Amino acid sequence: MTTLFVLDVPENTAVAEVAGRNPAVTVDHVGPYFRIVSDSAIVIDRRATGCRHAVWYSSVAGLAGSRITQWDKDAMRVEPQ
Repeated sequence: MTTLFVLDVPENTAVAEVAGRNPAVTVDHVGPYFRIVSDSAIVIDRRATGCRHAVWYSSVAGLAGSRITQWDKDAMRVEPQ
């Protein structure tokens, strides 16, 4: 299970929305965080989120059983550990 946590603030809402467009991804809330979960890798296109680089590179609040394998100006890829 791949799990990514993103703080639920207006700047990060698009990250969760874009991730949730994938039917294999579930987005819900745990406390003040979006919890983004999938049985496989989670891939989020930065340009689709509209996030500027500063927001993009500060969006991840935590991971559970996962690791980031790509996080650059194009996309973020989180895979099961």
